[in-house]
Amino acid sequence: MVSDRATMIFLILLAVIVFFFIWSLKKRQQMHLLHKLYLFLMAFFAIWILALIGMRFTPEGNTEVLFILDCITQSGTFCAVSYLCIAIAFTLGYGSLPHWCLLLFVMPCITTLVCFTDPLHHLQYVRFSTIRSEIIFGPFVVISGLYVYACLIASMVMMLNFARKNSSGLYRKQCTLFTLGGIFPLVTSIVATFSKANLPITATALSFVPTVIFNGIAIYQLHLLDIMPVATQRVLDWISDCYLILSEKGLVISYNQPFAQVFGAQFGIVENRYLKDCIKEDDVARKTAIYNMITAVEACRDSHATISYEQSATTMKDGIAQKNYYITDTSPLDISGKSVGFIIIFKDITQLKKSMQQLQENEKRMLEQERFAFLGQMIGGLAHNLKTPIMSIAGCIAAADSLIDECLESLDDPVVNADDYREIYGEIRSWFQKIQESSAYMSDIITTIKGQVTSAGTFEESAFTLDELVKRTTLLMRHELLSGGCSLITECDTSQNITLRGDINNLIQVLGNLISNAIYAQKQAGGGIITLGMSEEHGLLKLYVKDTGPGIPTNIRERLFKEMVTSKGTQGSGLGLYISNAVVRGKFGGSMWAKENPGGGTIIGMTIPFDGAKQLQSAT
Repeated sequence: MVSDRATMIFLILLAVIVFFFIWSLKKRQQMHLLHKLYLFLMAFFAIWILALIGMRFTPEGNTEVLFILDCITQSGTFCAVSYLCIAIAFTLGYGSLPHWCLLLFVMPCITTLVCFTDPLHHLQYVRFSTIRSEIIFGPFVVISGLYVYACLIASMVMMLNFARKNSSGLYRKQCTLFTLGGIFPLVTSIVATFSKANLPITATALSFVPTVIFNGIAIYQLHLLDIMPVATQRVLDWISDCYLILSEKGLVISYNQPFAQVFGAQFGIVENRYLKDCIKEDDVARKTAIYNMITAVEACRDSHATISYEQSATTMKDGIAQKNYYITDTSPLDISGKSVGFIIIFKDITQLKKSMQQLQENEKRMLEQERFAFLGQMIGGLAHNLKTPIMSIAGCIAAADSLIDECLESLDDPVVNADDYREIYGEIRSWFQKIQESSAYMSDIITTIKGQVTSAGTFEESAFTLDELVKRTTLLMRHELLSGGCSLITECDTSQNITLRGDINNLIQVLGNLISNAIYAQKQAGGGIITLGMSEEHGLLKLYVKDTGPGIPTNIRERLFKEMVTSKGTQGSGLGLYISNAVVRGKFGGSMWAKENPGGGTIIGMTIPFDGAKQLQSAT
């Protein structure tokens, strides 16, 4: 029987406070799982207190009512299960309670049912009394008691294990409060069940008061962002390599282990320390990363938007300095429209930078390979291109030498007069003129070949005319055109003196590749005319090569510059056009295209913006 007046007054006040708190919780529009479970704990606790208060005001002789109220006090078992569910949701990061957790409430329901039906089987009480010394418990009390102990012990073990695995001071404080909240009812229940101490009936209920208080502090006072800590950490670890959480004033709230290893240990960043306090020393060069964080936070506070920048960090691995690169995003954290802090997420892009660098090197290597393959084709025809002028020069020299011998033989001949010598000298001069023409032709070929060879590993930006581009491309492709039974004509007015900027050798390689492809297509039609043209359209310069061969299938033409495809079968790789497109885009800011030739065959060309090609007025 509840007889202590002070205890009763305390229970009544506690009941009022609990119901007021439950009412305030119900007014919240959105509650996370931890809040809902805590609400259940409070509700069962309130029912327990009301039953005890009811027993205080029930006459001692009214045994039936006292028995019913005592059965209602079994809601304390539900409190223990609610406490366990809070621990499960907290440590495992559940957003909603799994269905299997509902099985935990089966035992409290059975306990309540056994208690209400006790007069039929006496499993709960062999003898019921309001006097503690007169009560004789049945065997089920031990079972229900052990279940409550198991729930409390399992909850505390889960919390302590979670605190051991997580270095965050915030998590440890929460786990400590949860654990302390479970110790009081556990000890009280063990003493009440297994000792001969004459504890009042209110003792077990009052032992849950610290549980309610400590759980409330852990959930509402320390759980700053109203989000489950484990779920938050898992999401942050998944989307970031490092993260740092700051309060509105720049106080370090939390960070993960990778951040501690990369930045924390290096710059003295620890929890419960202001970030600006880490740079009191005048060491700007060594602590640039902290300055960047502080600057990003200030910019984020002013703009209320995510601030991104790239940050490098040097770490030691196996005694070797290793430089890593991070994309850093600083974002504001808001609750009900009010800024409460900032989160800085670091994403490691070191491997991405290495991959991009490797990709650029591979592309450069492929470009050089394609260029050397192109040079191989040109060098194959170089002997033929040089053979004709060399033979011409040799013939001219032989003819001139013969005329010189004729002059020497006729020196003492009285028949040969001055006019004869003038005629011989004129013939020698004409042979010399032919030698000069052949030498100039050879010089053009050698200059073009030399330009292609020397530019294989370099890039020289300069101005060049469209006329020079066409002339040098024609010279290089002359032998391949003759071998394929093809002739090259131009559809452009070189007198307009269009000047482009860039490396002419790059563009020669691209045009040479297009002409070579056209020759391959034209040979299948028995040779013919290949057209190299130029046009202007909407402020763009278009250069194209047109053939009248069998054409390119539509499915291949649509993928021509997106991937390495070819219509040549085993005789081609698709690398040439793929690299040519990369050259046009990267070196001239243009693009390549292909379409069907209305007259049969294919037209492949490139479009270059006029900021890379300048129209000059012809000199007057």
